[in-house]
Amino acid sequence: MDLILEKFNLAGFDLINSWANQNEFLDWLMIFFADKLGYLMILGVLFLAWRSSDRFKILLLTIGSAVLARVLFVELIRYFFYNPRPYMILGKVNVLMNHEVSSSFPSGHAAFFFALATGVYLYNKKAGHIYLFLAGLMGLARIFVSVHWPLDILAGAILGWATALMINKALKSFLRKKL
Repeated sequence: MDLILEKFNLAGFDLINSWANQNEFLDWLMIFFADKLGYLMILGVLFLAWRSSDRFKILLLTIGSAVLARVLFVELIRYFFYNPRPYMILGKVNVLMNHEVSSSFPSGHAAFFFALATGVYLYNKKAGHIYLFLAGLMGLARIFVSVHWPLDILAGAILGWATALMINKALKSFLRKKL
């Protein structure tokens, strides 16, 4: 099984990263998606919350689950399982972005932004679809710029999704007891 996952990781990374350094605009766009798109997504959540009467609940669900996924769960997994980033171990890689030398598994960005997107989806399906698409685009871009493997992104996405669902369930339970 490990060999199959390793082959998937390598083949997926090679396929996506092979597009880097082919077009200057595409490189710029993917660097933007990998590094800056998240700021726009957070601003969008703040705007959604500002327009709603359930501000506190929306922010707790979206930002709370994103922070919990990234700060607690990702770091806990990384503490026990180290996985080097692609540019650290592969010979021929199109490196478009510098990154700290730390474990890549699971992706902290994917965990954070998929938790955020799932929280938005649970509040507003239409906006949630857009957010899930953007989180996926960010994950793809992080492979493109060479800071993550495909399985890093997949694991981070699942972790973020599960964290948001867990926080949503806990919030519903807590709010029912409060009433």
